[in-house]
Amino acid sequence: MAISVEDLMADARLHVESLSPAEARDAISAGAILIDTRCSADREAEGVVPGSVQHHRTVLEWRLDPESESHDRAVADRSLRHIIMCNDGYSSLLAAGNLARMGFERIGHLDGGYRGWKAAGLPAQS
Repeated sequence: MAISVEDLMADARLHVESLSPAEARDAISAGAILIDTRCSADREAEGVVPGSVQHHRTVLEWRLDPESESHDRAVADRSLRHIIMCNDGYSSLLAAGNLARMGFERIGHLDGGYRGWKAAGLPAQS
């Protein structure tokens, strides 16, 4: 049975917390980890959120899976609160949905992505 990307996004919304930029900032202040899944070119062109961890979307699940040989020890822990960020908030929702299916219960995504973060006037660096 075929499903649409809208179906995938609707399913992800059932399992993933969507955070506004201000809510994400507050969660990060309380210890959540912000993971930037944008490509290097976008980060270089638009900037980064200070303190964010960079893992390209193409390898995200391997970096967060504690059983993966390619995991990142700093973030590969299902008990941590993770917030996934992309450019505009669409691929981060889908990625966070995958992580929820992998057992990450404290998973969220930044609604509006990096561009929403910047538009809200929150800290960014070149």
